Amino acid sequence: MRKLEKAIRAAGPVIDPAFAKNLYAPLLANAPRGGEVLRDIAYGDDERHRLDVYLPLGGVDKAPVVIFLHGGGFIRGDKADRAAVGDYFSRHGVLAVLPNYRLGPRHRWPAGAEDAAAVLAWARAHAAAHGGDPDHIVMAGESAGAAHVAAATLVRRFHPAEGLRIAGAFLASGVYNAELELLARSQLNIATPDPRNEAYFGTDFTAYRAMSTVALADAAPFPLAISYAELDPVQMQAQAGELFATLVTRHGFQPKISVVRNHNHLTQVYAINSGDDALAGPLLAFVRDPQA
Repeated sequence: MRKLEKAIRAAGPVIDPAFAKNLYAPLLANAPRGGEVLRDIAYGDDERHRLDVYLPLGGVDKAPVVIFLHGGGFIRGDKADRAAVGDYFSRHGVLAVLPNYRLGPRHRWPAGAEDAAAVLAWARAHAAAHGGDPDHIVMAGESAGAAHVAAATLVRRFHPAEGLRIAGAFLASGVYNAELELLARSQLNIATPDPRNEAYFGTDFTAYRAMSTVALADAAPFPLAISYAELDPVQMQAQAGELFATLVTRHGFQPKISVVRNHNHLTQVYAINSGDDALAGPLLAFVRDPQA
């Protein structure tokens, strides 16, 4: 692991999917697998509205459920890229639901939040049939997936008619303030034009505040964890702190906040199920007991 850590630190605070994937490919190739996987279940009408269900090993009765949304800068990514996440939870007695969701620029805000809410509705209706506990669902996501989970859970307009009714939410290195990333592009080293945010939030920059979760949050408090990587780009670190502070001072939340040491934006996720529990350990502990 020291060799991997040295490589990650040498690369610095980059978002480089190929680097992270190749770094962990040898470990993941020999990693233990989980239980049976039910693939490409439809949860909506769009071609991207498909999810995979990783059944928990060990015949667990009323297993905790985690919904995990992949990242991809709002414009790419696939649930298959996070199969190791599904295997990890399955091995630890958790029913894991890994969905795809609509991507920009074809689909713009709030498509991701709407899809996250639709996956939650599917899980509440179908978790029990697959051995999961519909009253113990944790929503989680990384990067763009965390942005969508944050919007779906913290903004009431996206809640189901019967209420949110989740055990908790875990947000890893997400984007929660589109306006900040617009107004501080030079300080944050964000390209102009911005291939991520403009593809999803559009080019009417006057509307960015009205699409920023930190400005829209109005949900009643629930168990929440916010994390970021030690070598995350600075905008992810700033937004994790801003979201934490906003929820504590204005909305009555008491979220957990933590730093994933020795990792960058993507290596923390690729490390899941590799034997490196820097992110996986706190995430699993939260899924099992969000109140702890």
